[in-house]
Amino acid sequence: MRSFLFLLVCGATLLASGELSGRRAPGFSLPDMNMKQYDPADFRGRILLIEFMKTDCPHCERFAPILEEVAAKYRGQVEVLSVVNWGDNTATVKKYIEEKRISIPVLFDCGQMAASYFKATPQNPNFNVPHLFIIDGEGMIRNDYEYSPLTKGIFEGRDLFTELDRMLARSK
Repeated sequence: MRSFLFLLVCGATLLASGELSGRRAPGFSLPDMNMKQYDPADFRGRILLIEFMKTDCPHCERFAPILEEVAAKYRGQVEVLSVVNWGDNTATVKKYIEEKRISIPVLFDCGQMAASYFKATPQNPNFNVPHLFIIDGEGMIRNDYEYSPLTKGIFEGRDLFTELDRMLARSK
């Protein structure tokens, strides 16, 4: 029975992965608070997690410690970047970093990078946060998750660790 429940939870998580997966991750170069530029090509050979977030998003706040734990546990194998868009600025990001004790880079996007990741169009320009993209060592988006009841285990539980362990085991 326990195995069945585990498979059911894993299956629900996999089904909840988004339609934005299975393609090459769009390139970008974005600055952090100190104007250091980040480019996904710099992380080839490692898994890259890109989280789209807002500093006033309660689900993003709950996800932040999980991402910090991921960055510490998988140091050298998994890299984590957070990306903010309109509505956030250096003041809101600085306060968020200090209050939440964030060590992972928070990058600033004016919308172009988000548009390419979310395949935004004038008819469908919006996206919800948090949203997580998991990019493998070859630069392919393997999974993406938008926060929902089906993906709560990724954003508030241990499902992200299970997925990363599985990806890392396959790459050996």
